[in-house]
Amino acid sequence: MPTTSDHGRYAYSALPDRPVYDWPGARRLAVYLGLNLETFAFGSGLGAELAPGGPQPDVLNYAWRDWGNRVGAWRVRDMLDELGLPAGVLVNSNLYRDCPGLVEAFRARGDEIVAHGRTNAERQGEHDEAGERALIAEATAVIARAEGRAPAGWLGPWISQSPLTPDLLAEAGYRYLLDWAHDDQPVWFATRNGRRILSVPYPQELNDIPAIVARKDSGAQFAEMIVDTFEEMLEQSRAAPLVMGIALHPYIVGQPHRLRPLRRALRHIAERREAVWLTTPGAIAEHAAGLPAIP
Repeated sequence: MPTTSDHGRYAYSALPDRPVYDWPGARRLAVYLGLNLETFAFGSGLGAELAPGGPQPDVLNYAWRDWGNRVGAWRVRDMLDELGLPAGVLVNSNLYRDCPGLVEAFRARGDEIVAHGRTNAERQGEHDEAGERALIAEATAVIARAEGRAPAGWLGPWISQSPLTPDLLAEAGYRYLLDWAHDDQPVWFATRNGRRILSVPYPQELNDIPAIVARKDSGAQFAEMIVDTFEEMLEQSRAAPLVMGIALHPYIVGQPHRLRPLRRALRHIAERREAVWLTTPGAIAEHAAGLPAIP
């Protein structure tokens, strides 16, 4: 595959040069929510930090993250019900053990369950090939057993990939991955042995961890980013079909002072549902996979 990069997964393609197609219902903008349900290890491992942590056990940050599963996720669920919005729920497989009933509550809404590794206390890309293959197999088996079918999509914990991750996911039967934020349209990735896997855009700008934890934006600023992105992409989608993802973590946006402006922003989108395709990443992947126009 001709490419100017070293990864060999896809060739360069300028958005204005691509064929134009529609999403279902003749829409041009697909919008999805990626709700991250994550579990962490007490006294060890990785985790986002509200404030610089001290020696382990880092109770301040562990408890803040645990609040998201005990309280924040349920408030987010109620908000999504209120607004009639679907979600792609990105699930650490250890949640079925650590937080019984949590994933099941989103399954009951009809949300898509997307694999998100075992736990966000580890980075996937730090494993060797055998270890990464085992991580993928374990998480897939747990989710498939609980949900009655294997997940179609994968987001690595911490957006962490090894050089072999797309190959291993394709070989494990995954149809799409979410780790790459390199485009506003789905893109086919080449994988070894003649396989391929679809990359569905996942946001790093419109993501509460980089925005709120890293850049220290307020909940109101994050909500304003959502509305501005939506309006701009809706206008841009007149020329080309686009995907707008919004990445959310309950321990961040479930906090009342952030949930209130988030609700306003998502209500703004919900009120425009006739103009856009409100969907899930799996539905985007399924539709895109049948289009000859996808590079």
